[in-house]
Amino acid sequence: MVRLYFYPVGGSVYVLIAVALLLVGLLAVGPGARRASRRRRRILAALRGAAFLVVLFAMLRPTIVYTQTKPLAASILLLADLSRSMTVPDEVSGMTRYETLRRALEDSSGVLRRLGERFNVKAYGFDRDARRLEVADGRVALPEKPEGQATAIGRSLDTVLRQEAGERLLGVFLLSDGAQRALSPDDLLPQQAAAQLRSRGDRLWTLRLGKSVGLGQARDLAVKDLLANDRVFVNNELTVRGRVRMDGFVERPASVRLLFESAPERLEPVAVQTVTAKTDGEEVPFEFLYAPATPGERKLTVEVVEQPGELVTTNNRVSTFVNVLKGGLRVLYLEGFPPRVEQNFLRRALDASPDINVDTFTIDRRRPETRPADLGERLQPGRYEAYILGDLDSSAFEAGELQNLADTVSRGAGLIMLGGWHSFGAGGYADTPLADVLPVRMNRLERQALDSPPRTDLHLEGPVRMTPTEINLGHFTMLLGASPQENRKVWQELPPLEGANKFFGMKPLASVLAESGKKEPLLVAHLFGGGRVMGFAGDSTWRWQMQGFGNAHKRFWRQVVLWLARKDESLEGNVWVELPQRQFQRGSRVEFAVGVLAATGDPVIDATGEAFVTLPDGTREEVEVSQTMGRLGGSFRETAQAGDYRIEVRVRYGDGAGTARARFLVADQDLELDNATADAGVMDGLAAMTGGQSLAPEELPSALEGLVKQAETLVETTETKLTLWDTWFLFFLLIGLLGVEWYLRKRWGLV
Repeated sequence: MVRLYFYPVGGSVYVLIAVALLLVGLLAVGPGARRASRRRRRILAALRGAAFLVVLFAMLRPTIVYTQTKPLAASILLLADLSRSMTVPDEVSGMTRYETLRRALEDSSGVLRRLGERFNVKAYGFDRDARRLEVADGRVALPEKPEGQATAIGRSLDTVLRQEAGERLLGVFLLSDGAQRALSPDDLLPQQAAAQLRSRGDRLWTLRLGKSVGLGQARDLAVKDLLANDRVFVNNELTVRGRVRMDGFVERPASVRLLFESAPERLEPVAVQTVTAKTDGEEVPFEFLYAPATPGERKLTVEVVEQPGELVTTNNRVSTFVNVLKGGLRVLYLEGFPPRVEQNFLRRALDASPDINVDTFTIDRRRPETRPADLGERLQPGRYEAYILGDLDSSAFEAGELQNLADTVSRGAGLIMLGGWHSFGAGGYADTPLADVLPVRMNRLERQALDSPPRTDLHLEGPVRMTPTEINLGHFTMLLGASPQENRKVWQELPPLEGANKFFGMKPLASVLAESGKKEPLLVAHLFGGGRVMGFAGDSTWRWQMQGFGNAHKRFWRQVVLWLARKDESLEGNVWVELPQRQFQRGSRVEFAVGVLAATGDPVIDATGEAFVTLPDGTREEVEVSQTMGRLGGSFRETAQAGDYRIEVRVRYGDGAGTARARFLVADQDLELDNATADAGVMDGLAAMTGGQSLAPEELPSALEGLVKQAETLVETTETKLTLWDTWFLFFLLIGLLGVEWYLRKRWGLV
């Protein structure tokens, strides 16, 4: 396009008019009539007028502007999900997600062809990562069926953006069910990749495929959230809970079986029940009770029996491992007179465990006959695994008895002293052999006279809320919930204690397991020789039972006794292996720790060792074991095979040595189809982050048509200016006219 523009000097036409009038007036200035003929005057006037016109032309500053527009280069990217979850038939008329994707692209082939004439239309298929697909005549060459074993949306978007770095993007279209199913290191969050697009100023359109509830018309049964204690005593009931998700089986019963390992590598069904869903996609709970009869590490499996027409069967069973411990431990509970409410509830809580036998004695110091005649013998090593001392003054013991108890604890028995008016320093224990055994410091000035009113300076006034310390929230005695979140919630809901003893100091290696809201220690533990010892400042946990937390009350006291008696862990000799969980996904990193105790019961911090892992196919691999934070540990990464793995650890420390074994399971999980639920929320969120739009499949052609219209504005405009007033021709023309006029005037004698 060519246009002529004028830019008058001074920016105003009035300046030009004024100059023109002045120049016209100058035309009258010339030779007189007597000195030049009329013809000569006309010639000179014409030359001067022509010069004036040239000046006026230059003052108008005429400019010719040439405007040129040309289209800009840009790319349109299409990313198609090629993972196996796209085979789920939950679209309109029973079509699979992949069939719907293919139809949407086929319906858009015409507009893609038109866009291809103007821009670069590029297509990528993705599962674990993205790869180029051929685009010809508006049609994308998709594979016959999707076979990807993972859906890594974030990594695939990141890969494509790296390959297209520096390119102008007209639009990016993501065609997927929106559910990311990827393991590390392929699990980059889709939102991170979308943030890259936003920072570039590019928009993402998402094409939603699949349903966000269940598997639609697909049939599938899946065991979910298997929960079972990882330790149980022989002939004690083990509770196994979980849920079965039922897609496509409304009002159709399915059998759920509990299988238990009776011998190595031999699973036998021990219980069965039927579950029925009332709505599609419902998760129906199940619960089994089973009492293992033989000790050892046993595999436990829950499976829902396969039904005809199931889309995937690898999610029909879930397994874990349980340590079955040799049952039965003996506890001696000594309480002062008169018996307290706490004593009754505590004894009942322990009596509820068939593997714990509690001998209880209430001793009145004024009545010698209330003392067991063989109390001295009962405090000797070998009679009990754990001892509980209630509100019992030290004067109730005869000479040598508390020394016997201290020796027994040193040799491996457990001891806990409960809070009370005559416990700890108030009970005179600062002057007894138990002063060295207990984890809290005491002094003789704390002594509470037997017949005088209680000293308030030795006690915390209630209510006192008991809460595990953050570092010991996962301690065995503090576990009242199936998960860390549930455990924290249970402790927050427990009723507060009515009061507690005040601890004025702790031993150097003592650990505070629980404290009050004001950070005052309530439950303190440490090791004494080969035994475990606790000091509990409270005496009113019975309020938990009375206010609806009976299960938490029983579990707490049972776990306290098991911990004192070292029944909280399955040991082989002095060495054991700890795993954070017993079931992992394929490709996961498995970390393990190795616990080592010396003959004295003290942790060994300078042990060395080696570890071997036996894979499901029988291959045996060595794993490096190293010291971290004073403890042995290692990690294993070769978990590509599904099945049972066995860790064997051999440890050396000083003059001792030990071996421990543990098993874990890598699930035969179909990452794509175990839970093929679509996630439309992710697709909506990704589009919103970048200013794009979330589309239904039928909206894809119209969205691409919008790009056709947008393409009309995607041009680059350039202007070229040609000025006509500052040329050499105009300059010499003006000089020539003025020169000729001057020459004629000179020749004709007018100057």
